Amino acid sequence: MGVQEEPIDPFNGDPADPAAELDDLNEDAESEPLTEEERQDVLEDLSDLEIYQALLSPTGIRGLVIECEDCHEPHYFDWDLLRGNLRHLLSSGRPRVHEPAYDPDPDHYVTWEYARGYADGVHDTLTEGSDDD
Repeated sequence: MGVQEEPIDPFNGDPADPAAELDDLNEDAESEPLTEEERQDVLEDLSDLEIYQALLSPTGIRGLVIECEDCHEPHYFDWDLLRGNLRHLLSSGRPRVHEPAYDPDPDHYVTWEYARGYADGVHDTLTEGSDDD
């Protein structure tokens, strides 16, 4: 018997294999495309993300935190990762497999709602300033 180049799967053939559910997420698996409304929502999220990053990055914010509907834990996404996930959703019709970030500093992430409120506040301040002129 020769040297094996690949690591041996300790769960090979085990019916309780914790990764068995990942087979359903195979890249080649058929999935339903996004509806036109869902597509529009993702495009709007991408547009909003650009604004949020431009406004919040200079203040030290590295990305957004999202409460995961599946595991009910906060997931921390930096700007580029979240943008990549949204683009993947747009092209494939399904979200990427994810897991919580390793030891993120929550002080460097805000929620979508906070980012939206911040952007609205900046917009209102700029609009008020131009109305006075």
